[in-house]
Amino acid sequence: MHAIAYDRHGPAEVLAPTTLPLPEPGPGQVRVAVRTTGVNPLDHKLRRGGLAEFFPVTLPHVPGNEAAGVVDAVGPGVTELSVGDEVLGRTETGSCAEYALARPGCVVRRPVTLGWAEAAALPVAAETAVRCLDHLGLREGETLLLHAAAGGVGTAAVQLAVARGVRVIGTASEHNHAFLRELGAEPVAYGDGLVERVRALAPDGVDAALDGAQQQGSTAASRALTGGTERVVAIADAADAARHGVAFSGGTDVTDLRPAFAEALALHTAGTLRLPVHRIRPLAETRHAHEESERGHVRGKIVLVVR
Repeated sequence: MHAIAYDRHGPAEVLAPTTLPLPEPGPGQVRVAVRTTGVNPLDHKLRRGGLAEFFPVTLPHVPGNEAAGVVDAVGPGVTELSVGDEVLGRTETGSCAEYALARPGCVVRRPVTLGWAEAAALPVAAETAVRCLDHLGLREGETLLLHAAAGGVGTAAVQLAVARGVRVIGTASEHNHAFLRELGAEPVAYGDGLVERVRALAPDGVDAALDGAQQQGSTAASRALTGGTERVVAIADAADAARHGVAFSGGTDVTDLRPAFAEALALHTAGTLRLPVHRIRPLAETRHAHEESERGHVRGKIVLVVR
């Protein structure tokens, strides 16, 4: 099968087309013929080798861990899915490839009303957002400070939190402020004076903070505005989180991600979920997609089309 991989850590130039054996699903696995896959910050962080202590990868490595596509083979013991099912979810093998393996508990059927690009933009964003909101124990009527609110995880977290009755104050670049208001958040700008800008909206501070940026003083601001570290969770930089004494959530051991996907898809069914796709590129442009993701200020998700 055709895929994109890297055989050494480094800049985006290490990404190259390759041909790999077709993966065979083992017990409790399905093989997905990938239609689309999302690009996440984790992908370029792994590629550069900066997270080797927390997320070691075996080289050569195919990036990507979320996809939308069609089940084309099932392994022994799989009863929940059948060949021909259109699905979206998290993959166990790299998703920047024509085929990827997944566990039935980590994929759900794609609603026919959800396009292929949007389907690939949902899994990582929805699972991460639900995991972090649950970790923070947010209750109706509380206020959440959400950094990087216009990114892939951020846009999902805004909408899921608002649906739970949580007030959201979101940090983002100025050009994304109108967009965040449409999602139901109250936007504020990054940078110097952040604490004061948030206090102008929430004089008593906020109840919890989800930091998807961990830059320009956002982690310190989260501590100041929540009054401590107990209800702050970071997802971008484990070392920075440790320095500030806040929780870092970089993944999950949960084997059934379907409830998280269902919560997001319920908003889609209600017609209120927006899954912004920043840009759609062919798989051959994976290197450019990584470079764009690394530059930041992406609204929503970059999606690669595999077939």
